[in-house]
Amino acid sequence: MNTTHAFMFRNKNIDPNLIMVAFKGTDPLDTDEWRIDIDISWYKFRGVGRIHGGFMKALGLQKNRSMPKEIPSGSSPEKSFAYYTIREKLKNLISENKDAKFIVTGHSLGGALAILFASVLAIHGEELLLRKLEGVYTFGQPRVGDEEFGEVPYDDKTFLFKHFGPCLYFDSCYKGQVLGEEPNRNYFSLLYVVPKILNAIFEVIRGFILPWRKGKEYKEGWFMKLLRITLVPAPGVINHCPVDYVNSTRLGELPSSIYSQGPNLNLKQD
Repeated sequence: MNTTHAFMFRNKNIDPNLIMVAFKGTDPLDTDEWRIDIDISWYKFRGVGRIHGGFMKALGLQKNRSMPKEIPSGSSPEKSFAYYTIREKLKNLISENKDAKFIVTGHSLGGALAILFASVLAIHGEELLLRKLEGVYTFGQPRVGDEEFGEVPYDDKTFLFKHFGPCLYFDSCYKGQVLGEEPNRNYFSLLYVVPKILNAIFEVIRGFILPWRKGKEYKEGWFMKLLRITLVPAPGVINHCPVDYVNSTRLGELPSSIYSQGPNLNLKQD
């Protein structure tokens, strides 16, 4: 799907051997990306499990609902597929530098595509790339598959999507925990409405206090402040904005046990 966006870059001044692959999250004004998010059809990988159909289509699922190791001959030449295009670019870069390695990351929709990109590499037996894969780090990643797939967006009994791997969960004071799942998953429960609204009010106040305590670089614009105030009745929505994930990575404190949790991490902020 040509509407899927990803970026590849590396910082030659810090680590010229490290390649970063970052998948873009949902643009609030992009109807194609919203269509991907709400496509809750299943794609079945034999022996692997069921996967969110919309995300797989964005990654490169073919019209015959297959994900072959190589693109079949006769495919439309003007159409590129994210998985195959990025995979080949990585192979070319790694062939030029035997010390090269790469990390895959993404926010929201991008996080789903990041974890699925690495998963399809494993399913296709791309051993060279898997040896060079340093880790997958996602931010606000929706659920992408069932429990069977989790062993290799909605967590309820209707759709049966599940998270997998450890979740790094940060509260409003940027105190982190390593959890198997994010807490308070049912955002529509009346049991959590009042405390979550109070938490949202605290985060409005935090937006004014944080620059004074931590520095001017943490100052939020008036649009962001207005957005926080407007969304107080819908607590949790504003936390999905990248600014809180950035602050979590800069200010967040985690227990030492995080270093034994493995390379595939999903960061959540509340």
